[in-house]
Amino acid sequence: MRTTHESEFVSFVADASPRLLTTAWMLTGEPGSAEDLVQEALERVYVRWAKVRTGNPTAYARKILANLHTDRWRKHGREVLTDSVPEHARRASGDDHIDLVRALQSLPNRERECVVMRHYLDLSEQQTAETLGVSLGTVKSSTSRGLAGLRTLLLEEGTHV
Repeated sequence: MRTTHESEFVSFVADASPRLLTTAWMLTGEPGSAEDLVQEALERVYVRWAKVRTGNPTAYARKILANLHTDRWRKHGREVLTDSVPEHARRASGDDHIDLVRALQSLPNRERECVVMRHYLDLSEQQTAETLGVSLGTVKSSTSRGLAGLRTLLLEEGTHV
């Protein structure tokens, strides 16, 4: 890679990393997994930097991130290893804190991806469909079901949406 391209890539990483990391964290719910996803996505962007630098490298990185997350989810399922079992399944009733990441984790993978991309990343339905490689109808229905699921979960916890 040329020196000018390397400096462009370094600037890109500095600008895009925080948003990519937050997106990955919302998708995975685990800080370590999110960091791994972002690192691997940036690694793949670096390899193709000469071609993607003139387009929209952030969108390209986001697409790689979503694809990596989907691949890992398919490979490992929804298994979450922990060293301790929680004492309570729900929070205390007086707690007004909404654990959005935990609520997102209760959604099926495709619904969670659509909700995060549409409402956190503020992508259009078309951009979300292109990023995930699915149809526009899939984005619409998955987003709708995901929001309904979040609404139900949050109402069960006594939080008004």
